[in-house]
Amino acid sequence: MKIMISAGEASGDVYGAYLVKKLKELSPEAQLSGIGGAKMKAAGVKILKDPTALSAIGFTEVLTKLSLYRKIFMETVRELDRISPDCLVLIDFPEFNVRLAKQAARRGIPVVYLFPPTAWAWRKGRAKALARLGVKIASVFPLEADAYRRAGADVRFVGHPLLDLVSPKDPGEKESARKELGLGSEEVIGLLPGSRNQEIKLLLPTMLQAASLVKDAKPGAEFLLPLSHTVSRDLVQEQVEESGLPVRIVSGAAHRCMGASDALIVASGTATMEAAIVGTPMVVVYRTSTITYLLARLLVDIPHISWPNILMEKRIVPELLQDEAEPEAIARLVLLMLDNESLSSEIRKNLAEARDKLGSPGALMRTAELVLEVARR
Repeated sequence: MKIMISAGEASGDVYGAYLVKKLKELSPEAQLSGIGGAKMKAAGVKILKDPTALSAIGFTEVLTKLSLYRKIFMETVRELDRISPDCLVLIDFPEFNVRLAKQAARRGIPVVYLFPPTAWAWRKGRAKALARLGVKIASVFPLEADAYRRAGADVRFVGHPLLDLVSPKDPGEKESARKELGLGSEEVIGLLPGSRNQEIKLLLPTMLQAASLVKDAKPGAEFLLPLSHTVSRDLVQEQVEESGLPVRIVSGAAHRCMGASDALIVASGTATMEAAIVGTPMVVVYRTSTITYLLARLLVDIPHISWPNILMEKRIVPELLQDEAEPEAIARLVLLMLDNESLSSEIRKNLAEARDKLGSPGALMRTAELVLEVARR
């Protein structure tokens, strides 16, 4: 049995690697190949191309790398012809993977899509397009499942894979995590500027300035920065040194750092979902180019950008975007969370409710079972 996987971003590479482990448990003889990154390669996938280092956010940012994406796409289609897999698994990476789904449909290759395009938020026609192509949707959100069913797609709600990878913080975990990380007993603030160098450049300086203001108000406060494997340590180290702020940079261990923290400053994205599962109060920030932001305001049909707020359909954690994401505003909200226990308790309660909307653990095993079911059919 031959299975091909297409994951073009850091988060997709992580999910792809865990999915591969489940596929191997169920079908050790399966031949696995595709495009992805170091995590999938370590899990045993024969990597044809690695586009994860190119990952960009925003309309104008993607345009600068369009020719490279096109080259990788054409090479991937040639591999699709050469391998002729029994199933093609797509993970996120919508602009690339929707086109790849069309190529697979022309060749009669069945497709399973995990983390399909957010058609419930914008460009809703993509759900109908995937439905027409006969793509099997492995849905991770209830609102996503509803949107694709309305479009006529074949949908199976599997739940969110993060529930397999992240655990809620129990009462004793904070202290054990702090001890493990060599932290004291004062307030701890986690800084999570994103998984792309582009985000580090845009967001980390502002986060560090906000952290410095928190440090002025709380001289004993300590700061953690879990480093994604997809960003340059030198770039992060340089910005931290320029700030003059004592920040503990930790390779990986993002969930452990979230568990050790009293509050987080987080770039909008998957990390907000992880923080919601852990249950740590957060301030969500984001900046992108002005053109990208204005286009998003015109096209995206939802009032929130962070996953906890999207899931709850109301603002349960603060979001600061573009010009609102100023150090003073961020620091003020962080200090409010540190000093107001009733506010922090209310946020944690709402985060637990958001977590419950993600289904139950076992999403990746259910997805692997679906992939094998489709491949054998």
